Amino acid sequence: MARPVVERSLMAALAAVSLLVLTACSSGSPKHKPAELTPVVALVGVKPAWSASLGAVEFPLDAQVTGSTLTLASSSGQVTAFDAASGRELWRADAKAGITAGVGGDGKQVAVVTSNNELVSFVAGREVWRRQLPAQVFTAPLVAGGRVFVLAADRSVTAFDGESGRKIWTQQRPGEPLVLRQPGVLIPVNDTLVAGLSGRLAGLNPANGGIRWEAPLATPRGTNDVERLVDLVGRVSRVDDSVCVRAFQAAVGCVQAQRGTLSWTKPANGFTGVHGDAATVFGTESDGRLVAWRRADGERLWTSDRLQYRRLTAPLLLGRSLAIGDDAGFVHLLSREDGSSLNRLSTDGSPIAVAPVLADGVLVVVTRKGGVFAFRPE
Repeated sequence: MARPVVERSLMAALAAVSLLVLTACSSGSPKHKPAELTPVVALVGVKPAWSASLGAVEFPLDAQVTGSTLTLASSSGQVTAFDAASGRELWRADAKAGITAGVGGDGKQVAVVTSNNELVSFVAGREVWRRQLPAQVFTAPLVAGGRVFVLAADRSVTAFDGESGRKIWTQQRPGEPLVLRQPGVLIPVNDTLVAGLSGRLAGLNPANGGIRWEAPLATPRGTNDVERLVDLVGRVSRVDDSVCVRAFQAAVGCVQAQRGTLSWTKPANGFTGVHGDAATVFGTESDGRLVAWRRADGERLWTSDRLQYRRLTAPLLLGRSLAIGDDAGFVHLLSREDGSSLNRLSTDGSPIAVAPVLADGVLVVVTRKGGVFAFRPE
């Protein structure tokens, strides 16, 4: 995976930004040797299903899955929809600029944000509108309820009409002066729009942007802006009203989204999101350790260092397995019970660019080179 990057928050009138690079350890730390991989013993059967090529993916891509449709994008601006079961290309569109955030969609409408700070909407591969945004965006737009919602780098949330692109409302919240250049949190939970704002989850009224509740998961600490950075990062584990998220290099916690009450929070040092089910939440730490927490109270159930220092993606819970990508292009299938190896899949040798997804029964990963690899669990 690419190293996490932070960007100075933008006021609406500013066009320039400054970038800082953060590594999981301090810049003076020695580079650790990745854990050696043991020989593959296939305890879970998986067969290749199909593959395709997108072009390089150098931005924080969010693979959009709606039913049997998988929609992806490349850094060059190509947006492509596939039939997930067969790999057949359904349509392809051009955003006419590089892409910095996407893909968001609801099965009909798809939205991305370009390097020109433009929000672009497509229907069936045809561009229907584009709107200029005042700040950069690194979180995929959310398309839901006939609207397109955008979480921007100035910590604003804006709603646009899905048909016309007309701006409906903007909610601006104060926050720390740095923001991660990686996907944040923006999801629907019943009739509430849930967004990550600094170290807090906030529940917004999707009709007017009003704040219904806020739940703090991490508090800024330290003496400088970098040390105080506590953004929430995707992916998110949602089960009914329970929403579990990671605060960058600070904590993992769960919130009951109906009322915005904090269930629990535990210290954790990672920069990728979490996944899980009603029993367990799983995540990868900055040093490559895999951790399982009990969803009910956050008690740590187990930790595995079998993939330490291999720069892992967020996990995907897949039945009895956890699917995790690394920076050598491998997809590891690990036991949900203890993190032991169940299988290992190869791609094109470049880092896995986005956390694995499940689409129509097919496990899909995308590499930094733009390779799309689909596998069918047996």
